[in-house]
Amino acid sequence: MHPQKVTVWCGLWSKGIIGPYFFEDDAGRAVTVNSERYRAMITDFFFPKMNRINIDDVYFQQDGATCHTTRANIELLQSKFEDRLISRNGNVSWPARSCDLTPLDFFLWGFLKSKVYVNKPATIQDLKNNIIAEINAIEATMLENVIENFNHRIDVCKTSRGEHFSDIIFHT
Repeated sequence: MHPQKVTVWCGLWSKGIIGPYFFEDDAGRAVTVNSERYRAMITDFFFPKMNRINIDDVYFQQDGATCHTTRANIELLQSKFEDRLISRNGNVSWPARSCDLTPLDFFLWGFLKSKVYVNKPATIQDLKNNIIAEINAIEATMLENVIENFNHRIDVCKTSRGEHFSDIIFHT
């Protein structure tokens, strides 16, 4: 459907989006994320960005991808977030396939895909430029709504005792 593809990482919090970070080789081609590349992104890109933010009450949530949850990567993240790591093998367990509760899944990736392909980017650089522009265009009120919706989803999940829910709609 969309011939142009990149491998991209973003962090999302109520005050903004950290990223995007594009996983690429030296020639600028998209590469698969592995444990070493993920650790390098955390160390060289994410942690320096986080150093400018007061993270005393910030939790880090990630999916259960094997490259994210290696012992070395979990220890690296725990060194920064201590007991505030939501992840498989982390301090706060996170259920597998929990996209209903992950703001990047229930909001950001779909939102970006609906925007970045509109002008049919002809090159990878065009696609990356679209991603950067659309991330920069997301307003603070939208991110506040995302976090409010996330909190609502958590409440629904608790009430339903972890059952899947299909009737929650994200409102921007």
